[in-house]
Amino acid sequence: MGVIEAQLQIKSFLNMPLIVRFMANDAKALVEGLHPLERKVLPYIIEKAPLSEIVKKSRLKDIEVMRALQWLENKKLVEKTTSTKDIIRLDANGEEYSRKGMPERRLLEAIKDSKLSFEDAQKKAKISREEFNVCLGVLKKKAAVSVEGNEIKILNNGINALGKKSLEETFIEKLLKEKDAETGSLHPEEKFAYENLKRRKGIIKEDIAKTITASLTDEGKEVRSLLVKTTGKEVFIDRITPEMLKDGSWKKGKVRKYDVRINVPQIYGGRRHFVNQAIEYIKTVWLDMGFREMKGAMLDTSFWNFDALFTAQDHPVRELQDTFYIKNPEKGRLPEKRFVDAVKSMHENGGGTGSSGWGYRWNPEEAKKNVLRTHTTVLSAHTLAKLKDSDMPAKFFSVARCFRNEALDWSHLFELHQIEGIVVDPDANFKNLVGYLKEFFKKLGYDKVRVRPAYFPYTEPSAEVEVFHPVKKRWVELAGAGIFRPEVVVPLLGKDVPVLAWGMGLERSIAEYFSINDIRQVYNNNLKMLRGIKMWGK
Repeated sequence: MGVIEAQLQIKSFLNMPLIVRFMANDAKALVEGLHPLERKVLPYIIEKAPLSEIVKKSRLKDIEVMRALQWLENKKLVEKTTSTKDIIRLDANGEEYSRKGMPERRLLEAIKDSKLSFEDAQKKAKISREEFNVCLGVLKKKAAVSVEGNEIKILNNGINALGKKSLEETFIEKLLKEKDAETGSLHPEEKFAYENLKRRKGIIKEDIAKTITASLTDEGKEVRSLLVKTTGKEVFIDRITPEMLKDGSWKKGKVRKYDVRINVPQIYGGRRHFVNQAIEYIKTVWLDMGFREMKGAMLDTSFWNFDALFTAQDHPVRELQDTFYIKNPEKGRLPEKRFVDAVKSMHENGGGTGSSGWGYRWNPEEAKKNVLRTHTTVLSAHTLAKLKDSDMPAKFFSVARCFRNEALDWSHLFELHQIEGIVVDPDANFKNLVGYLKEFFKKLGYDKVRVRPAYFPYTEPSAEVEVFHPVKKRWVELAGAGIFRPEVVVPLLGKDVPVLAWGMGLERSIAEYFSINDIRQVYNNNLKMLRGIKMWGK
């Protein structure tokens, strides 16, 4: 065939009516649309045909048969069922004992003529020290041997045991012959042997056997019958190759038809966990607004987690019911002396700020206790301590994990993410704070934002931030905010400068967005939910 003739053939083929078309829902059309694997598998499917039998008869691989069964099930031609059962198999030691004999039999054989020392009996029986110790216990329990000092002697029960197989030996022989045994079908003697062997290392192992069977539907029986009748009489072409186009052999058979309506398994593309999607987006929002990210260790001292934030050392929030204290290492190191002295003075007498402080004797040992950070405000404290006059004004944020010793329920987690932000600016005021928060929530899709008075331990004034939910048509609280008190700022910064601050829980915020009613579902790793949940920002 010349090149021009081949090109004409190809052009002729490309101008043919489209082969991929809707098929009539009848047996003949379904037969014409079968994949080659389906053609090889379908004739061997009878009532509740096991997968292993279909594999054997079709001479296909397991994965090929499974694929064909899935396609046939999607076409409503086959019904597939899966059953499981608990089974017992021989383990490595069990297989060895099936060849060499049980260690206790070998030990009895070794001492049947005369008593021996432990060491000699072990060597003669050719068993390990561990096996010897186990055998000694088993045989003493059966009154088959006696121990005299460091010597072992066979008794009448032991001599009798040599003349017959034990229940354990009989059970091992059964497993060797039948490959496995189902736990639910054991006879009393077998169950007794199974319980004894189970206590010993490496003789038997328990497993779960999964059995897949396939049966034909009524429509499947009709298609199978027609397929069997036409097998060998017609040539079906599953794939057209360039060679077939050149030599025209594609005309000599029936081209397989494709049903575009067929129910095929949904394919899910890979993507990041929706929590990570939200975190990356929120970080981008703050970065676009000119903020810098704060980072730090999840393990810190109580000094930074509590004392630097003007939380009294006898405050209930520091008790075990709210905080995860670390056992090892129990305590950490305090920062440089100027911070320690300033925080100590602030707690005891207000440090010259006009505050009266807490009026107690501050204990540095309490401040050294290590904790898993209970909030990301600890990062704000570290950041303020590092700032210089030349760094201001400055804006920082963090989206990081923190830990609370809370009872896990539909609205509480003991490990969560907190969104934190601070603005350090001598000219900042409460109106600026509201402006930053409105801009942030606007970028999250909330156009209506309002603030109302509130109380928080280390801010004054303080406010709660609410957004109007566009779907639920109600106001939802999402954040707490305020301006750090001088008792927090002065010991860390060295002077009183307005520091705007806010914090909010990430999980509660995104639970609203994803219509999750139980906050525990955020991290339950339900694959079906993760595949079906909407993308962040969609």
